[in-house]
Amino acid sequence: MRLFVHELKTEIRLYTRSRELAFFTFLLPIIFFVLLGSVYGDSDKIKGYRAPDYLLTGMLGYGVAATAFSGLAIVLVIRRETGVLKRLRATPLPASVYIVAVLLTSMLAFVVEAVVLIALGMLLFDAEFPKSLGSLALAILLGGSAFALIGVGISGLVRRAEGASAVITALYLPLSFVSGAFFSQQNFPDWLKAIADVLPLTYFLDAYRSHYGFASEFRSPIATGLALSALYAALAHWAFLAAIHRARRTGLLLKMSE
Repeated sequence: MRLFVHELKTEIRLYTRSRELAFFTFLLPIIFFVLLGSVYGDSDKIKGYRAPDYLLTGMLGYGVAATAFSGLAIVLVIRRETGVLKRLRATPLPASVYIVAVLLTSMLAFVVEAVVLIALGMLLFDAEFPKSLGSLALAILLGGSAFALIGVGISGLVRRAEGASAVITALYLPLSFVSGAFFSQQNFPDWLKAIADVLPLTYFLDAYRSHYGFASEFRSPIATGLALSALYAALAHWAFLAAIHRARRTGLLLKMSE
């Protein structure tokens, strides 16, 4: 337990010192919320609900994806390519303790971010307080765990630390738009709706909005989101193993290690 607490403190210190990571995973969702929230008026409606409430729940979903998926994936790629993970294997620190500490650091950052988002929504845009805070927190925790699982899987596919932020952001930012984090999907073309139907964030957003009084569009959004997340994490892991096998067969892996 003492080892975990020490590692957690270290990860929190490293997170606060990383300007790039803090911007993409903490500040960017808040900036998006203030900018987009200023566009919507108090009387604007999205799917029959107040636009500020719709946007707030969307930013909560986008924030948990940015923190748990993007933040974790970027950290793992950078530390893998700089040799940090290899050096950690030579220490008494178990890999499970390390991963949990990194993930918990990201989730703690999102807790602060969620508080800021809800407070700004209520102060600036007269957004409502969640009707069931405990249930919403549990749903967000499950969503964060699911996106972290995908982040771990995707990190193996990103080869260079220099492009980690660009590659990861290029993945989750467009998918957040398609999932309905920023606006309604009701005017999307059919092919775009078909893509949204296979994205985990679509279902987690539906679960989050149900705690703000929105009518749920899916029967079991949390279970569906978790199942899709596990599927994509498994596919990413399989693709990574396939790439390693191909590199070994062609001799590319040996050249990269020289």
